[in-house]
Amino acid sequence: MDFVTTRDELRTIYKTPRPTDGSIRKELKGLDGHCRSFIGKSPFVLIGSSDGAGNADVTPKGDRPGFTAVLDDRTIAIPDRPGNNRLDTLENIIRNPSIGLLFLIPGMNETLRVNGDARITVDAGLRERLAIDGKAPQSVVVVSVRAAYMHCAKAFMRSDLWKPETWYDRATLPTLGQIMRDQLTLADTAGDIDRELDEDYQKTLW
Repeated sequence: MDFVTTRDELRTIYKTPRPTDGSIRKELKGLDGHCRSFIGKSPFVLIGSSDGAGNADVTPKGDRPGFTAVLDDRTIAIPDRPGNNRLDTLENIIRNPSIGLLFLIPGMNETLRVNGDARITVDAGLRERLAIDGKAPQSVVVVSVRAAYMHCAKAFMRSDLWKPETWYDRATLPTLGQIMRDQLTLADTAGDIDRELDEDYQKTLW
């Protein structure tokens, strides 16, 4: 199998967009009203990061719609709720602040992409502002926006992502308890693991 290894070779396969093309012109250097509105309605964002040594990671963050706060036209704040304490994204940010964000709104095929530089803060005022039911996030990722633009609907149209009639019957798929039992060779039953997970979810969402 041959692989493409240079940018010039890559551009023999794909057309080079012109500066006047919409795919280039749509990139903003900050957040306009549409971007701010989209973020304010989004309950879910994917965060792409890298440690700078070639080790990359993508992590999901979900919360009530608008959980990501727009501080100004070039700054957003993402609360970090209780998790598994692996800290893959946060440790990557310490090493390499460049991150990419993909905001989704359920039922909408278009997405918002934001690229920028991130820092981590435990500022008490900001954490309190982003608290849920009196529970403040453990830390906040503050992103300085370098680029923001809407991404077209093709991926979601091809995948029929939001059409329930295309979804698998959840009962035909393994539970996380079953997967963990098999992958980690655990002695507990899948049912016991799933019950423990459910109890943890109830206690540590915020």
